[in-house]
Amino acid sequence: MHAPAKPSAPVALIHAALAMGGFAIGTTEFATMSLLPYFAADLRIDAPTAGHVISAYALGVVVGAPLLAVSAAKLARRTQLLLLMTMFALFNGLSAVAPTYHWMLLFRFLSGLPHGAYFGVAMLVAASLVPDNQRTQAVGRVMLGLTTATIIGVPMANWLGQVVGWRWGFGVVALLSLLTVILVGLFAPRDRPHPETSPLTELGALANARVWLTLAIGAIGFGGLFCVYTYLASTLLAVTGSPATMIPVVLAVFGVGMTVGSIVAPRFADRALMPTAAGLLVWSAVSLLFYPLAARAFWSICLDVFAIGFSGALGIVLQTRLMDVAGKAQGLAAALNHSAFNTANALGPLLGGAAIAAGLGWTSTGWVGALLALGGLAILGLAVLFDRVQAGRR
Repeated sequence: MHAPAKPSAPVALIHAALAMGGFAIGTTEFATMSLLPYFAADLRIDAPTAGHVISAYALGVVVGAPLLAVSAAKLARRTQLLLLMTMFALFNGLSAVAPTYHWMLLFRFLSGLPHGAYFGVAMLVAASLVPDNQRTQAVGRVMLGLTTATIIGVPMANWLGQVVGWRWGFGVVALLSLLTVILVGLFAPRDRPHPETSPLTELGALANARVWLTLAIGAIGFGGLFCVYTYLASTLLAVTGSPATMIPVVLAVFGVGMTVGSIVAPRFADRALMPTAAGLLVWSAVSLLFYPLAARAFWSICLDVFAIGFSGALGIVLQTRLMDVAGKAQGLAAALNHSAFNTANALGPLLGGAAIAAGLGWTSTGWVGALLALGGLAILGLAVLFDRVQAGRR
């Protein structure tokens, strides 16, 4: 919906600048989970209660993505990116100095507001610079920032949490966000908003059943990954018997799995989009079913965590699906994808925490996660059926 802009820098460099924002977002989103035992102790709350801090961030994404996407519809995409990452830097900086649990809840909610809108705009910009048959790969390159964060940023933040305190993890993210502002300002195309773009046009996505079905696949199906990841550090300590120093290693293994998935899956998705999404959900369900068994030994939990991370490529595939079905409401639909995945980010820890609190054990998150992945697969089946009915009517 924006007027096309000629790249002011090599496409690879623009994608890298956009990916830096993903690196900052990925670091704080996943590091918060890995730092849970540390800030829970410091803020004097138990682990299930600390999980609400993660859910507050996810709720911020759910609320902020559509709100900011619609309200900024008249702005150029480059301007949106700069404003969103400035907000992200500010609220993560405030998270680093939160004095109490309730202040932490507020600052994490505010930190989540720009998350989905940034990714939505960044992926539209990335996809606009390549041919249509390479869009999923372009989206994957932006997401490599997030997946690289799970290899480098999250273990770094976890290490900082152990050595100098969990607050430094959020402070580093604020600095990374400011670096993104600089890079986007230097390299992002100087586009102009399309004259027909408006908040009302973007809201058209809310009347599109195909958009809602696609969002539901992610909101339910991706919850299994977050269900396990949120309590992974605690599971390693309590079940696997690993020393705290090995937690960053396992988190990095998860990140490697996500990175490999982000590179491999888009190549299949650009040829067969929905079959690739279905395959990833089946892969996720099987990996999660094995989690309770895999958690008994360090080598097996590493293999299983890699496999669970690989299924994270689902987000990239569904992003391209939304580009196909959203019509003129590209901005809101792209942002809503991240609302959906952070609905999963809220739902997964909530259900996993409930299972743990009910006395089912740390590894019960694997069973809960598998059910969520299968739920996403069922919704995907409905989406495919709906597509066929619509095609028959046409």
